[in-house]
Amino acid sequence: MIKAGVIGATGYAGAEIVRLLINRPDVELIHFGSRSYAGKEYTSEYGNFRSFADVICGGDDLEELSKEADVIFTATPQGYLAGALTKEMLSRCRFVDLSADFRLKDPKVYEAWYGLKAASPELLEEAVYGLCELHREEIKGKRLIANPGCYTTCSILTIHPLVKAGLIDPASIIIDAKSGTSGAGRSAKVGSLFCEVNENVKAYGVAKHRHTPEIEQELSLAAGKELTLNFTPHLIPMQRGILVTAYADLIKKNGALPAREEVEAVYQDAYGKESFIRLLPPGICPETRFTEGSNFTDIGFVIDERTGRIIMMGALDNLVKGAAGQAVQNMNLIFGLEETAGLMQPPMFP
Repeated sequence: MIKAGVIGATGYAGAEIVRLLINRPDVELIHFGSRSYAGKEYTSEYGNFRSFADVICGGDDLEELSKEADVIFTATPQGYLAGALTKEMLSRCRFVDLSADFRLKDPKVYEAWYGLKAASPELLEEAVYGLCELHREEIKGKRLIANPGCYTTCSILTIHPLVKAGLIDPASIIIDAKSGTSGAGRSAKVGSLFCEVNENVKAYGVAKHRHTPEIEQELSLAAGKELTLNFTPHLIPMQRGILVTAYADLIKKNGALPAREEVEAVYQDAYGKESFIRLLPPGICPETRFTEGSNFTDIGFVIDERTGRIIMMGALDNLVKGAAGQAVQNMNLIFGLEETAGLMQPPMFP
């Protein structure tokens, strides 16, 4: 029995971790941590958990929790875990962090994009980037996992195979992404109010969104060289979901563009045996509604013969594969469990 604690259990991602673990026979949720709601009934905030989690929220004392838990999920703001985690805590407990504190390996890049002091070098060196489909073997048995961001998970998974195979020019990548409002978190923000979001679509973080260096870091590893790309996110009036549409120049061989069959073969080699990636047939484009509530990522593509470019498309649920589901997938790998345990629910529709 794995004893698990969740810090930030009253946020959207934290509550989603609770939902995914609450009925696991091999996991005991021992702590529902929330700085804002400590001492209050968990179901006073999340009525959907009545009779499932009739507990009182605890605080965010990592030192004490690390003495009792086998794994702690931190669904917390940037800077929290980097400022609180110690080697002593890591010696007795595993951590899966859903913030960006340990995602970027270059501390200067983190400080430039987030305006916060980076984690200590020794902890940063130990952290593993938890995109399971790419770093599975590195994750197994590790003590500190940096759970990827939602936009980054969808973008990287959609583009990575073609960069690694050398079928596209990495310098030409442009990513257009759209997310539901839950990606902004649960705290009150004017920009997330119903009247601000409903019947509206807007770009934000243009040329400066914090997920940009994370995408560049992982795709640079695939390319074997540093790359720079354009990433533009948009907020759309729905609760869950991310859709990525990415563009890149195809690299010609003997004056000809790669055939569709060649591109399909690259995706199949990369993801054909993956449980949570569904490669769509020709003519079918990913839709967020068909991944909602699940840990799946749907991927498709179209080759534009006229422009010599490829349009790569991916869709996922930002709270599941983009956050909590991936965190649970990481936990499964850490403890040597079946990677799909507790995560094979089909998407919800309608």
